[in-house]
Amino acid sequence: MKAKSIEKLISDIEVLHITGDNGKMITDVVCDSRLVTHGSLFVAVRGVAVDAHRFLGQVALSGAAAVVCETLPNELAPQVTYIQVPNSTIALAHLAGAWYEHPSSKLRLVGVTGTNGKTTIATLLYELARRLGYKAGLLSTVQNIIDERVEPAKQTTPDHLTLNRLLHDMVEAGCDYAFMEVSSHACSQHRIDGLEFAGGIFTNLTRDHLDFHGTVDNYIAAKKMFFDSLGSDAFAVVNVDDKVGSVMVQNTKAKKYTYSLRSLADFKCRVVEDRLDGTSLIINDTELEVMFTGRFNAYNLTAVYAAGLLLGWNHDEVLVAMSRLVPVAGRFQTLRSPRGYTAIVDYAHTPDALINVLDAVNEVRKGTGQLITVCGCGGNRDRGKRPIMAREAVLRSDKVILTSDNPRDEDPDEILREMQEGVPADKQSTTLTITDRRQAIKTACQLAQSGDVVMVAGKGHEDYQEIKGVKHHFDDREEIINIFETEK
Repeated sequence: MKAKSIEKLISDIEVLHITGDNGKMITDVVCDSRLVTHGSLFVAVRGVAVDAHRFLGQVALSGAAAVVCETLPNELAPQVTYIQVPNSTIALAHLAGAWYEHPSSKLRLVGVTGTNGKTTIATLLYELARRLGYKAGLLSTVQNIIDERVEPAKQTTPDHLTLNRLLHDMVEAGCDYAFMEVSSHACSQHRIDGLEFAGGIFTNLTRDHLDFHGTVDNYIAAKKMFFDSLGSDAFAVVNVDDKVGSVMVQNTKAKKYTYSLRSLADFKCRVVEDRLDGTSLIINDTELEVMFTGRFNAYNLTAVYAAGLLLGWNHDEVLVAMSRLVPVAGRFQTLRSPRGYTAIVDYAHTPDALINVLDAVNEVRKGTGQLITVCGCGGNRDRGKRPIMAREAVLRSDKVILTSDNPRDEDPDEILREMQEGVPADKQSTTLTITDRRQAIKTACQLAQSGDVVMVAGKGHEDYQEIKGVKHHFDDREEIINIFETEK
């Protein structure tokens, strides 16, 4: 990026006080003190673990031209311009936008928020746009894509600077549209402040991330911040079958639309026939055959349809393209065993998501064959959902194997003990506990007979297990394919 003056960069942020020359030229904007070079503008953010204000002396020695902070240091370096603001995190969002020349204003950006379905909807919108001949970008849990170039994703919604840099790269690549997941963390941490959205989609809201938000009310409030920020030219599409849907758009300036499988709505869907290899749907009186399974995917596809039409895409072309879309990696991804059973890999890591995928299987199999479920819970996350996950799994499966997920810094056996507390007494005999995830998947496949379904839930697209701070390569899909190789 070309150098920009401090005066230009700070024009959109609330400034309490400036000490020093605000006409200086800035060579880059950073929030990591280790990245400061001569001419940098450093933003001191109060993080969850570290308060960057403690590094103000260090960044002055490293050549910073300017510092944005909430509290001025005791000693001011004469060569540094200090810009005091009420909230450095909010300031960073606007500075990131200004540095990258407000890329969101040059794209039609659609954000997707909710507990479940964000990745699928954002990815399918990206794929749909591409099939319709548009250049587009994607920001998701699985990957970030600039037109066709893929960058690994480190978090659901990138940090302020990375987010604006990726959007800028999309503009430079000639993209017309961008689709992104909007996490509750990103809303709370003001990562999306200053972005211009063409539309927003709300999927659903169930228990998740309470380790961060503390309460469900705080979690709801974080999601709602996204819709509160939408402008009057934007659209807001919400799942009206979710009781929180109407709450999300109470204060939005955007044009409101609804989608539903059960109620009157602007975009209405009905499942005609559900199979493991696809579903027949009727969306707004038009029948559509898709390569997705389950009512939860019917919701996802209805949201995709709604957004496509609200973006002005041709109705018939949208339906044709939707019929050719395929499931997202690790989202209800089906694999067929040489021995005649089906294995499904899904990212379901919340009680509601697990209920959705297991109910989808049970609706399709209609009592024939067994459902064998492998699931676990991650460490250093909401402990309250552990017994709930186990209970929902055993109530909807013929056999369940509780196993390790990403234990992170916790003892995996202790996580499993907490999960076991949710297993009813009459389900103990059909529930196994195998800490080693590879062995758990192998055992599930060994137990399966022709016509059975093995559901491996929790990690989906992830290709690692995080244990004591170290990520070890592990991919549920690879494990299943390797097992299938031995069955031939």
